Amino acid sequence: MTKIDYQKWAEDTVQNIVASGQKPTILMHVCCGPCTTSPLVFLSQYFKVTLIFNNSNIYPAAEHDRRLLELQRFVDDATNLIGEKIHVITVPYDNETYTKKYLTPYKDEPEGGKRCWQCFYARMDQAYAIAQENNFDYFVTVMTISRHKNSQILNQIGEELSKKYPATKYFFSDFKKHGGQEKRDEMVKEFNLYAQDYCGCIYSLEARDERLKRQKIKE
Repeated sequence: MTKIDYQKWAEDTVQNIVASGQKPTILMHVCCGPCTTSPLVFLSQYFKVTLIFNNSNIYPAAEHDRRLLELQRFVDDATNLIGEKIHVITVPYDNETYTKKYLTPYKDEPEGGKRCWQCFYARMDQAYAIAQENNFDYFVTVMTISRHKNSQILNQIGEELSKKYPATKYFFSDFKKHGGQEKRDEMVKEFNLYAQDYCGCIYSLEARDERLKRQKIKE
């Protein structure tokens, strides 16, 4: 199947917004500081941005808290760059319930498979519902910035959810494209951000540990 250039869609959307003379609101689902960097800089030019951190997939709790604190540090440090103070909505953390409901049924799936798709859907669904409840004009996820996540699937999920929450538009994106990934990497270094080496859930942590173990044996 031909892949859609969703970042071109994003750029076309912001051109229409500029032409309208308006600056709509957008709720942006974020997973960590590094992935927030270039997407936030891009979107803040055209939207009144609010972030939402709802990531009960992250294991253990200490890792969840570290990523949240690092996100908040970046947002505070980048205020001058962004041009305004960015508010962060946080959703109560409940990894035990989340893992049992959404992840354990797919525990034997490889990284990037059905378990990950279910995880994307669950978090985007929760965040999108909050966007509509609070009358945001748009909803978006930063996860399309990641080299390790399938932006085609993420945008398909977003399009599906936009039918469930029709009062809030979905903002299509592929933030890693058109120089976004390079900008992200530059900002991670500039702001000295903690860059985690696994996606977040207990199964991705186990996969990381197994990978490191194999590397050590080879050495």
